[in-house]
Order: sequence, then structure tokens, then C-alpha cells
Amino acid sequence: MPESCAAWGCKNRRTVQSRSRGITFHKFPKDKKLRRQWEVALRRRGFSASRSSVLCSDHFRPEDFDRTGQTVRLRDRVRPTVFSFSTHLHRLLKNRTTETSRRAAEPPGPDRLRPTEPTEPTQNHDHSYALPSSPSDLKLRLTEALARVESLEKEVRNVKDRERRAKKVVHELLEDLKNIQPAPADGGKTPSPFT
Repeated sequence: MPESCAAWGCKNRRTVQSRSRGITFHKFPKDKKLRRQWEVALRRRGFSASRSSVLCSDHFRPEDFDRTGQTVRLRDRVRPTVFSFSTHLHRLLKNRTTETSRRAAEPPGPDRLRPTEPTEPTQNHDHSYALPSSPSDLKLRLTEALARVESLEKEVRNVKDRERRAKKVVHELLEDLKNIQPAPADGGKTPSPFT
């Protein structure tokens, strides 16, 4: 299952698409003090990072990264600083007015009718089976699907290996049980070597 960024309101997930956009994901530090600083920086009440919690690269400044090697890494002791908290704090609600309701109830007059312009058909992307409009989007979806198939095939191989190992252990235990000498048939009245 793809990992999601732990920041509030961030929709980034670890997928082929996010990788192609250059978004990297970074686990919370093991150092308790630095981990706590990261948790406080998120401003999520009651949030405690687990071993699998990650933050995406959108929450760090460009100078926080070490891009010298093949793998993008965070520099030592950096903290996430780029967040957009204000969107959930300043949500404005539009009030309904009675004038609007009255205008909606009026029958359309000749002055309110607008000439209809021919519109180009738009593509509906609500369904997973709808084809993307551009070849690059289609190729991206194909790449994501192939990556998912590869991941699932790997998972199936792992499950089969686990099953094979479990069957082997059960078989060995059954062999051990067969090799144990049965209890005496005389009800335990054979003399003990310790008496």
C-alpha cells in the first residue's frame, strides 16, 4: 500500500506518478528529540509518528536536501518548515440570500435567456476505465499499473515462500512426533531407572 505524507492536508503518496514529479519521501528520524521537533512542526494535535510515518519533500526547503549521490537524502538535523496551515483555519462560508432564491424561482424571460454556444465535448475522468486525453497521461497510467502488477507479483511470491516454509516446518514436526517412543502399554508400571 502506498505511503502517504503525514502532513495535514497533504495529498502526496509514494507512487510512480509522485516519483516522476520529483517528490521524495523521508521517514521520521530515530533520534527522539528530532522526531519530537518534526511532530511539533506538523501541528497535528495528538499525532505521534510511527515507524512507517513519512513526510514528502514538499515540506522541506531546497537547501535541506543532499542531492550529491543517486539517492536524495535530508541533511543532518533538518526540520520540516514548509506547510500551508491557513487553508483550514480561514474557511469562508457563503451565505444564501433570499434575492438569489427569488431570482431562481422566476420564469426565464427573454432578457435572461443566453444564446447557447456549441461546446466541445469534455472527457469524463470520474471512472478508472476512462482513457486519459493525452498519450503522456496514458503512458503514466500504464507505468503505474505495471509497477502495481510487479509489486503484487512480488507479494504473491513472498506469500508462496512463506507457505512453503510453514509446510516444511509442519512436516518436520510431524516426523519428530512419529519418532518419539510411545508410552508403555502397562499403564506406567514399568520400573523407573531412577528408583
